[in-house]
Amino acid sequence: MKLSKEVKTALLVISGIILLIYGFNYLKGESLFSNESTYYTEFDYNALSTSSPVTIKGNAVGKVSNIEYDFKSGKTKVFFTVNPELKLSKNSTIRLYETGIMGGNALAIIQADDTEMAKNGDFIASEIQPGLISSLKQNFSGLSTNLDSTLRSADTLLVSLNTLVADESQNGLKATIAELNSTLKAVKGLAVSAQAMVDSNDDKLAKIIDNFNTASEGLASLSNDIKDIELSKTVSNLDNTLTSLSAILNDMEQGNGSMGKLLKDEALYTNLEGATKELESLLRDIKLHPKRYFRILSKKEIPYSGEDQSN
Repeated sequence: MKLSKEVKTALLVISGIILLIYGFNYLKGESLFSNESTYYTEFDYNALSTSSPVTIKGNAVGKVSNIEYDFKSGKTKVFFTVNPELKLSKNSTIRLYETGIMGGNALAIIQADDTEMAKNGDFIASEIQPGLISSLKQNFSGLSTNLDSTLRSADTLLVSLNTLVADESQNGLKATIAELNSTLKAVKGLAVSAQAMVDSNDDKLAKIIDNFNTASEGLASLSNDIKDIELSKTVSNLDNTLTSLSAILNDMEQGNGSMGKLLKDEALYTNLEGATKELESLLRDIKLHPKRYFRILSKKEIPYSGEDQSN
């Protein structure tokens, strides 16, 4: 059956209209022949565009299909479609996040642990995750203030250093460096003089070192000799002697022996004292009347008189 030109033209126009509608909806992120599930959420502002990706655990499972502004509530309604195989919980959360530093946002599905599944066209709660750019924008004012303070402090420090270097007074940096240079020159001259003195007395220093080595060897030998002495045996003998002396003194204290009796016996002490007095009287009488005791000097016996003893 032949088709007339009119029918062919009509079919061609209808096909073009269908393709135009399909292409327009495709650019909007919608598909005429798709059975994807559609949900929506709300934000205080719009940061998305149609065809923005919808992900779950980093995997793309859908896209934003439509964005509308609700004049009653003042919120932005975002409609998105996902693969019908995805079972979305009604208590899940739709998170708005930045996809990269260069910009661009997307939606992430944060699944809830419950069994109440959302139906096609249901509302899902939303949240916003602060991104790197927004955090920098919020903190940039404080960062710029701190940076400005740091730059001012650095400028003040550089000005102070410049003033110190350019100071020509007695306390200036140049005067200090000049004095330090003079001191270093004096130290260098002293070192040269010391080196010359060492060089001129090299032989004497060598002899002094040799004498010191000899004395050290002598001290080492003396130390070895002292080490070889039986010092412990000498100390032991001294201890035994002190023990014996302590025993003798103990016996004397207790009145044992001649010395002990002499120290402790009062009668013996009294007799010795009386004998001493008698001996003293006898010696005195001999001194005064020697003829009484030496008959060779006198033929007559001189009688003893106690009165002479009192003189």
